[in-house]
Amino acid sequence: MSDSSHTIHIIGGGLAGSEAAWQAARAGAAVVLHEMRPLRGTDAHRTDHLAELVCSNSLRSDDTENNAVGLLHEEMRRCDSLILRAADASRLPAGGALAVDRDAFSARIEAALKAEALIEIRREAIDTLPPADWGSTIVATGPLTAPDLAAAIAAETGEQALAFFDAIAPIVHADSIDDTKTWRQSRYDKGDSADYINCALDREQYEQFIAALREGDAVAFHDWERETPYFNGCLPIEVMAARGVDTLRWGPMKPVGLTDPHTGRRPWAVVQLRQDNTLGTLYNIVGFQTKLRHAEQLRVFRTIPGLEHAEFARLGGLHRNTFINSPKLLDTSLRLKSLPRLRFAGQITGVEGYVESAAIGLLAGRFAAAEQSGVAIAAPPATTALGALLAHITGGADAASFQPMNVNFGLFPPLADGVLTPANRGEKKPLLARRALADLGNWLAPAEQAAE
Repeated sequence: MSDSSHTIHIIGGGLAGSEAAWQAARAGAAVVLHEMRPLRGTDAHRTDHLAELVCSNSLRSDDTENNAVGLLHEEMRRCDSLILRAADASRLPAGGALAVDRDAFSARIEAALKAEALIEIRREAIDTLPPADWGSTIVATGPLTAPDLAAAIAAETGEQALAFFDAIAPIVHADSIDDTKTWRQSRYDKGDSADYINCALDREQYEQFIAALREGDAVAFHDWERETPYFNGCLPIEVMAARGVDTLRWGPMKPVGLTDPHTGRRPWAVVQLRQDNTLGTLYNIVGFQTKLRHAEQLRVFRTIPGLEHAEFARLGGLHRNTFINSPKLLDTSLRLKSLPRLRFAGQITGVEGYVESAAIGLLAGRFAAAEQSGVAIAAPPATTALGALLAHITGGADAASFQPMNVNFGLFPPLADGVLTPANRGEKKPLLARRALADLGNWLAPAEQAAE
């Protein structure tokens, strides 16, 4: 495959880059996908696989009508998303969530991209802005953009990249969990009602656990890291514990929707573990991302009832995440205003979460392919999850205070006057979701008709 101006180059083989490559190729464009691993590793990745999941195996809620990320799943499925295709094929039991076997998930994506005749995968690092003769290029380097490339982007935009820290939760070997002290139940009995392992804490145990967290020795920041803020959706548990004794009990350790069969009552607090691989041999401690030193993690986490003898396949960690001020820098088709041959996709645009990152990759791939073919393509309606997320990062958010954002119904335009009545007020989310899918169908129709 030649490096002509008719080839779309994509830098980064994560979820966003992989999805962008798939969408562009399916639209008939030739693609070169550049991925620096294994030539150069990162602090978070453990393999050289494309679309590796490094933080959690859960793509979060799959509830299409009551959860915005579940709606985004369905919209992406209807757009022939490779990421959702692989997720559905690698699915693990997780109640109402879409959790996947990490290795099977990335293997399916890499195999599909390698089998696509219009896609060439190059294992090489790109440390500067791509040359002009590359033509259309999508930068999808994610939260761990190489420092030299990040510096080149900052020099081009005149904006210093914003950064925050994203923490990784620990994973436990299932056979080291004491099942005489735990029980299986999904919150509110969703799914098959037994997808999570639960560890109950009474008030005294919980307060002792909070004290241990607060006393725990955390990894020190480097000088250049000290002013970098955390993203509130992925705070380390010790940071949450420092905010108040009940913060965790109303966060990842909330006991609502659960009944401890050993007591017949709702516990004071609960630690949940979610299956992390197909075999069911590994379990992720939900919401327990942490910056504690490894020895401290062993000491503190083994005070949790049922985890006294826990063996950890992976302890928690922390990595730096970088993103640009997209509302100021990008146009509505994700092009850099100062250099329109460059598009950005994924977490570097300031969306948060695997699904959101892949969704922006999906749009970037479609936009780039359409532009190359000379076919006009409008942005998806803001009434859709795809459109609401795109609109937020390309102008809907305040550039002066821009921070990473998950998809949520708060980003959607309100329903038309008269649609929501006192009688159906509890149906607001399903009504928004149904409107979104109808409007998505209208947006997709011209492309589907052209393909026939």
